[in-house]
Amino acid sequence: MKRRMVVVSNRLPVVINQDSQGEWQIQPGAGGLVTAMTPVIKANHGVWVGWPGCEDSAPICSLLEQFVEKEGYSLAEVPLSEEDIDKYYHGFSNETLWPLFHDMLGNCRFNRDHFESYKTVNQKFAERTAKVCLPDDFVWIQDYQLIMTGRYLRQLGLTQRLAFFLHIPFPEADLFRRLPWKDEILQSFLAYDLIGFQTSRDHRNFVRCLMSFVPGIKVVNRHRTHTILSNGERSFRVGHYPISIDFEDFSSRAMTEEVDDAAWYLHEHFEKRQILLGIDRLDYTKGIPERFLAFERALDKYPELKGKISLLQIVVPSRTMVPDYIDLKSQLEQLAGHINGRFSVDSWVPLRYHYRSLDPIQLLAHYRTAEIALVTPLRDGMNLVAKEYCACSVDNIGVLILSEFAGAIDQLGKDALRVNPYDVEATADTIYRAFCMPEAERRKRMTNLRAQIKRFDVHRWTKSFISSVG
Repeated sequence: MKRRMVVVSNRLPVVINQDSQGEWQIQPGAGGLVTAMTPVIKANHGVWVGWPGCEDSAPICSLLEQFVEKEGYSLAEVPLSEEDIDKYYHGFSNETLWPLFHDMLGNCRFNRDHFESYKTVNQKFAERTAKVCLPDDFVWIQDYQLIMTGRYLRQLGLTQRLAFFLHIPFPEADLFRRLPWKDEILQSFLAYDLIGFQTSRDHRNFVRCLMSFVPGIKVVNRHRTHTILSNGERSFRVGHYPISIDFEDFSSRAMTEEVDDAAWYLHEHFEKRQILLGIDRLDYTKGIPERFLAFERALDKYPELKGKISLLQIVVPSRTMVPDYIDLKSQLEQLAGHINGRFSVDSWVPLRYHYRSLDPIQLLAHYRTAEIALVTPLRDGMNLVAKEYCACSVDNIGVLILSEFAGAIDQLGKDALRVNPYDVEATADTIYRAFCMPEAERRKRMTNLRAQIKRFDVHRWTKSFISSVG
């Protein structure tokens, strides 16, 4: 890419904390977005704009200078107050947009004060971005927390190419219309030259919302992966660009000696049993209670599973002070206790439930060890756990059970076992089918899944999106 890239996201791609001696330190962050953006932003000495995610006492300026010297690209911090975080992030972003965009209307809270904070913070991001932009920069804004940032950048007079990518789903028009501020949100999208979504469904939903609620929008041209639209003053492109992972990185790390040893040690605890693995952040969109009920039904319906399979569920703590998440954690604990109370015997505990994070070695070991992965969100933009599991299944004998409501189903649905997580009975049957699957079929399916993910990796995603900007 010839133009310098400015990436704007809610968080900077760093972790800032204090070591045991109280010294502040800064380290590169992890995750798919950081992996995708870092090579490009380094190559053109770009800038990443975001909230540093640490308390005010940290020496931000000196830490960011250290990062620039070491990593080769700049960071521009957007300071946010506790009130900003409470209202803009925890409030409007995660109590309004997050559930609405995931088809969870019952979890939505519509609060005018939170929306006003959302606008104020988006304007802060725009002002900080404008200060670091050069005339020929390409500005790429990320995700639902910053939808309105492009609009404020245009108001500040920026004429650079602006792009936006939504990492979560986009709802159908009938659901989106419930948002009291839908008109302001949709008008904000019109500031961008390119708007990207994960799936063709999200792309289609967005275009229908524009056509339904924004006067003067016309379709100029339709293509398989994108649509050109016009609002009378200017045209812009809307497309779907499914994000992925760094396949080679996951696959190669899964074959290291450290992961091999950790995987062997893990399976020693499940000797002569197949591991049914679930790894999810604590969230009501992930379908974990439904997953537990399907596992219980499988044990009831297929007695031959008893003693020969264990569900190993890792739940990563998230939004620990939010009431909906506190209630979900309590529900999961009760369900796990109920299932184990019904089926446990001296030598077998059917459901191993752990509420904690995994370090990188343990995460890869869990992926590599598990014979079956149960990835069953009620709604998900993509779900990279499904792709990470396949990349780490280096022995080609894993089975992926995947929800039809995960964005990844469009790419992986042919060789994964497809389920509707609301259908407990059918999901139980699919668990049994995976358990009984012959090795030859396992190898064929996983080989195909790994080839698909390797071909369409995160680096291809980045190039595909950037090349669409023009």
